[in-house]
Amino acid sequence: MMSFLLGLKCLCSRISHDFSRKGSAVCGRVCADQWMRLCSRTPESTKESDHDSLMLKHLISKIKSTGPISVAEYMREVLTNPFTGYYCHRDVLGAQGDFITSPEISQIFGEVFSQLRSVLRESEISVHLVEVSPKLGEVQAELLTEGEQHLLHDPSGAIYKSGTTKTKLPISWYKDLEDVPKGFSFYLAHEFFDVLPIHKFQKTKQGWREMLIDIEPKSPEKLRFVLAPSATLASKALIQQRDDERDHVEICPEAGVIIQSLASRISEDGGAALIADYGHNGTKTDTFRGFRGHQLHEVLTAPGTADLTADVDFSYLRQMTEGKVVSLGPIAQQQFLKNMGIDVRLQVLLRNASDPAIHKDLIGAYDMIMNPEKMGKRFKFFALLPHNRLIISRHGTRTEKCGPTAPPVAGFSELQL
Repeated sequence: MMSFLLGLKCLCSRISHDFSRKGSAVCGRVCADQWMRLCSRTPESTKESDHDSLMLKHLISKIKSTGPISVAEYMREVLTNPFTGYYCHRDVLGAQGDFITSPEISQIFGEVFSQLRSVLRESEISVHLVEVSPKLGEVQAELLTEGEQHLLHDPSGAIYKSGTTKTKLPISWYKDLEDVPKGFSFYLAHEFFDVLPIHKFQKTKQGWREMLIDIEPKSPEKLRFVLAPSATLASKALIQQRDDERDHVEICPEAGVIIQSLASRISEDGGAALIADYGHNGTKTDTFRGFRGHQLHEVLTAPGTADLTADVDFSYLRQMTEGKVVSLGPIAQQQFLKNMGIDVRLQVLLRNASDPAIHKDLIGAYDMIMNPEKMGKRFKFFALLPHNRLIISRHGTRTEKCGPTAPPVAGFSELQL
C-alpha cells in the first residue's frame, strides 16, 4: 500500500486538479487582486461585523480570567477555534480570499510534479489529507472527488470524511497526523507549518523572556504585546539553555512534534517528505505577521479576520529529526523549480500557445514564482529521506550511497538534460 499525505492548507485548485486528472494523487494543506469589503452598513455587513468581534470578545474574556496568553495560544484560538476561527469559517484562498500561493499563480508549478505519475503507475495508492478547516476540506473534495454528496461523513470519527477520487483512488480526511495509518508514504506539506502556533522569546538582561498578549490598559477593547516578568514554562522548556546570537527567536514546538512523527514514520516504513513554505535556516527573528485581502495586517487587530503566519525555522525542523532521517535543504523555490525542469516546461507551453495574452500570462506567472525579489527566494523547499537513500561522509558532507550510483534527488539536484 502506498499513500500520499497532504497538509492543512490546500495545495490550490490548479495543482490538485492537475494531479487528479493525470491519475496521480497528491494532497496538501494551504498567500493579485484586492479583497473588497462593503462600505455600506447593510444588514449583511452588520452581521459580518458582529461575527468578527466575537473572537476579540472571547480573547479579552480569556485574558481577564487567566492572565496574558502566549502567542501560540493566540494563534491557535484565532485560526482554529471551531466557532469563530479564521480557517473554520472563511473562504481564504485565491483572489477573493486573503492569500494566493505558487500553485495558484502558475500551472507549471503543479506540472513539474506530474513526473511522479510514471514512477507510481503500477502502485496501489491511497490519499490521506490532514485538514482542520471545513472550508478548505470542501474545496479539496470538490477538486479531488465528485463532491461532498458522494463522500461518507463521520464528524466524530478519526476519519471524518472518506470516498474515492475522480480517478478511483481511496481518499480520507483527518484532523490529526497521528490518526493517519502508517505505511510507505509520501508526505507533502505545502504552507502547512507556517500557520502552526509559535512561541516568541526576547533576550533581556534577566535572560530569555516570553512575549505574551495582554489587554491594552488605556484601551480595554485592544490587545498588546508584553514581556513575561519571569520565566514561563515555555521559556524553561524551549529556550532557557539556548545558545543563540539572535536577541529574538520564534519556536514552534508543534512543528517539532510533527517532524519527529514524520521522521519516525519514514525511518520505519520508508517514503519521503517534501515541505514547501516561507522560512529561513535559523537566521530570522520577528516574522509573525497577518494577511488580509492580500495585504499585511496588524496581527493583534480584528483577530479572526486575517490569516496569521510565521516563517518556518528549518534549522529547528532539522534538529527535531534527531538524526532518524536525512534532511535536504532548505533551498529556494527558484532553484528547486529549475531543478524540476520549469524552464523547459515554460518553453514548451510558449511554443504551443499562439495567443499573445497567454504568452503574457505565462511569463508573468513565471516571474512571480521565480523572481528572487518576489517569491523565488522567500519560499523554500525542505525534504526528509531515509538514511538508505543517502549517506553522510565522515566529514559531514553528503555523498552518494555505496555500490551502484544512487539517482539524484529530484528538485535538490541540478537538472540533467
